[in-house]
Amino acid sequence: MGLTIAQKIIKSHLVSGTMVPGQEIALRIDQTLTQDATGTMAYLEFETMGIERVRTELSVAYIDHNTLQCGFENADDHRYIQSVAKKHGIRFSRPGNGICHQVHLERFGVPGKTLIGSDSHTPTGGGIGMLAFGAGGMDVAVAMGGGAYYITMPKMFKVNLTGRLRPFVSAKDVSLEILRILSVKGGVGAIIEWGGEGVKTLSVPERATITNMGTELGATTSIFPSDEITRAFLKAEGREDAWTALQSDPDAEYDRIIDIDLSALEPLIACPHSPDNVKKVSELKGTKVDQVCIGSCTNSSLMDMLKVAALLKGRNVDPSVSLSISPGSRQVLSMLADCGALTDILASGARVLECACGPCIGMGFSPNSAGVSLRTFNRNFLGRSGTADAGVYLVSPETAVAAALTGTISDPRLMGDMPEIKMPDVFRADDSAVLMPASPEEAAAVEVVRGPNIKPFPDSRPVGDTIEAPLTLKVGDNITTDHIMPAGAKILPYRSNIPHLSQFCFGVCDATFPERAKAAGQSIVVGGSNYGQGSSREHAALVPLYLGVRAVIAKSFARIHVANLINAGILPLTFKNPDDYDEIQQGDNLALRGIHAGMDAGCMTLEDVTTGRSFALSCDFTERQKAMLKAGGLLAYTAISD
Repeated sequence: MGLTIAQKIIKSHLVSGTMVPGQEIALRIDQTLTQDATGTMAYLEFETMGIERVRTELSVAYIDHNTLQCGFENADDHRYIQSVAKKHGIRFSRPGNGICHQVHLERFGVPGKTLIGSDSHTPTGGGIGMLAFGAGGMDVAVAMGGGAYYITMPKMFKVNLTGRLRPFVSAKDVSLEILRILSVKGGVGAIIEWGGEGVKTLSVPERATITNMGTELGATTSIFPSDEITRAFLKAEGREDAWTALQSDPDAEYDRIIDIDLSALEPLIACPHSPDNVKKVSELKGTKVDQVCIGSCTNSSLMDMLKVAALLKGRNVDPSVSLSISPGSRQVLSMLADCGALTDILASGARVLECACGPCIGMGFSPNSAGVSLRTFNRNFLGRSGTADAGVYLVSPETAVAAALTGTISDPRLMGDMPEIKMPDVFRADDSAVLMPASPEEAAAVEVVRGPNIKPFPDSRPVGDTIEAPLTLKVGDNITTDHIMPAGAKILPYRSNIPHLSQFCFGVCDATFPERAKAAGQSIVVGGSNYGQGSSREHAALVPLYLGVRAVIAKSFARIHVANLINAGILPLTFKNPDDYDEIQQGDNLALRGIHAGMDAGCMTLEDVTTGRSFALSCDFTERQKAMLKAGGLLAYTAISD
């Protein structure tokens, strides 16, 4: 039997385990990336390991999230990351150089290599044939130290593409179509490979949009072949020597095959408040729009921006709409300026923001109260924009421009002829904003700079044999990491200050939770299906750890979040019978006894002391995960192992 693209890369990087779906495997990691909202904690964790220099082929620290500096906190974190990167052999991408996924695709991604990043949209690298995973900061820290990255061997899904996209239909619409088919949890436990004749019609930026949005499916990662189109992209970046051909074997087998005819697609839109709440744009025609945002790691490439500029040229943004444009990298912005496209964008009345995540992470440009905002981003979770009652819709750049010009949700196909976009043969490569680390000889003299907002890593404790604690919070299905640990300009600056950050924990669900959790001393949280979906932020585990959460019981978990809970030393358990979720009420006193034996058996019993009822729970942990929980999390386990 032949191998898929992902299986080939896994096989060449396998450290331990067997390539059987459901079995734990360990992978050698070639590259890592961090961004500043998660990077400070990742580097604090790396420092605790006592390793002088990273052991990966390449590690890059990007500054792209916390670039809105309303106080000293963000600037201090940036100084810390820059100094620790210089000392420990990590390249440092300065603020303004661009969004980590866009820059990494342009300048550092290599087909066939493995990459993990402390950002859930790291699978963007799959657009050039990388096996790229979003991960928690602890996993990235361990990988930088030369340790393996552990995952459950995924199933393999294949999406066969046929036909060609019609004018005004784009890669974003392909992403929304697969979300419509699979939902936000339909990709859990799977790697999605994109293939078929239709792949040959998609450029690398289009492929990267699709692999970026694959994160919203809950997929382990997504990947495209590395072919002549990949080669042309790398050649334009001056990196043709990084190219290697990579495709699946003709007799490779897949657990599921999905067919999509590109020529049959039409403009789509994800409605509030989930990326899989997908409808046809034509169904919402005429809906009033207040704001339009174009950019993010999903749709900020040069190709996207040139399309936007061409559609805006000679036209004006509707007076009732506020339009922002965020180029994905300094390279993109420079090339827009060189060819005159930036002038066309500015002349339309758009506001050009810096090359950063910006509004996508709630870092400025929040909508007006009860406003309707169309965004080319990847997430539209409730409150993520910074405005609690805003309605956020996810769209393609073409649909975004149509709304900006008309003031309503409009079918972009009614705009006339699509201008022809010609991509340059050579991109303007300039790595001067990526600072190289000190040499090993010079590193000893480098001082790591720590600001007063940087607080110690929260203390973890081993999972004992008994937990008796109140149920301090019960939440529903599809609870995201934005629900657990919100983003936004007011909160993100405290990502390196867990005590301060804790007052916002679960603020979207219940603002009284932090106070009640502290008063309880230790507690248990119960959730529904797909608990912890969304970003890779380990703060959604570290802050509950600080507040005394000892266990989380849910109907099911998102992949990265359950790993982060285990890394933090919090016990993640699932209901054997999902209906039991309905029988437990917030405020009940709960007990877990015989935990160690239960972990070995793969099941244990939850006692509701308040009602006298008992419920069966599942706990399918690997031997390594059991040891981590008994040690008190990944860092404690690593220290013991060393």
